[in-house]
Amino acid sequence: MPKMKTCKSAAKRFKKTGTGKLVRNKAYKSHILTKKSQKRKRNLRKSTVTDPTNAKVMKRALPYL
Repeated sequence: MPKMKTCKSAAKRFKKTGTGKLVRNKAYKSHILTKKSQKRKRNLRKSTVTDPTNAKVMKRALPYL
């Protein structure tokens, strides 16, 4: 049986927590930052847990993570 391949683009974007959940960075922080408030930009810096509906698919794409 051959080894399963890791989806490398997903491996760069997701990390696993100690409990096995996937953590991702938030979007909308790359450009057009002048109209966004300081509070909104500050909150976009924090990482967040991936939604459970997407986590199942992502764990299949990341078999060795």
